[in-house]
Amino acid sequence: MYSLILFVVYITSVYSVSEISEETCETLMSDINLIKEEFDELGRLQRVCNGEIAVNKCEGSCKSQVQPSVITPTGFLKECYCCRESFLRERTITLTHCYDPDGVRLTVENANSMDVKLREPAECKCYKCGDFSR
Repeated sequence: MYSLILFVVYITSVYSVSEISEETCETLMSDINLIKEEFDELGRLQRVCNGEIAVNKCEGSCKSQVQPSVITPTGFLKECYCCRESFLRERTITLTHCYDPDGVRLTVENANSMDVKLREPAECKCYKCGDFSR
């Protein structure tokens, strides 16, 4: 005599408050203290310049989820999204506080400031985690 065994799997979704909430990925301003050192061809410190500057940063949260799966080896399908820059822009910053190796402030023209190029987020969005193909 044969008997038929039927397995029924019920998957219920329970959502946390963070899964229901909106994405908050945004571009925000942040103040940083930037320090740049300049060396001669022999590797000796020539001057140190610094300045407090405002730069953009990406901050916030994105919707991610984990759900049961019979297809994946782990038994769970994970979809993770991270707040990252959608593109970067290049800016030139002028540092105006420059000092010699002894800590004496430089006042001579062309030595009392330094231009530094940096790249900062121009806009931030949610991207699939680990996706660097953009």
